[in-house]
Amino acid sequence: MEAGILESPKFRGRSAARIDSKGRLRISTKFREVLKKHFTPTALFVSRMGNCLVAYPPEKWEEIENKAMSLSLIHPDHRSFIRLLISAVEQCEFDSQDRILIPPMLRQDAHLDQEVVLVGMLSYFEIWDKGAYEHQNAHDRENEDRIMETLTF
Repeated sequence: MEAGILESPKFRGRSAARIDSKGRLRISTKFREVLKKHFTPTALFVSRMGNCLVAYPPEKWEEIENKAMSLSLIHPDHRSFIRLLISAVEQCEFDSQDRILIPPMLRQDAHLDQEVVLVGMLSYFEIWDKGAYEHQNAHDRENEDRIMETLTF
């Protein structure tokens, strides 16, 4: 494996985490290292997508907003996308213990309980309720052959 592959700014892997009673989540060390090494490590932009939350470094979130600026405000699906992803976003600052506070509305949107799973998705990571993640993962595994057939590398 080339050394450069390990240096690329990507979120990979999964890790278990807990949300405390105040809604604070400690981001896994491997994801924090990516943030510290390649991005502005002071905050994450967190929004909802499907049944989970998505967390973007500021630089990656800026790219999404720039692309969203070019969407049609007339097209109903484009407006819906902006409403679903952009209007739900919260800038979540890190505290001194590498935790972010996930606002109650976002926790509610993703039905997050105490046990969560952080899932690397290359340019961002997902925050799943543990039970919902296990359900989604089982669904993905059941459909693995069909999913793989749609990909071309």
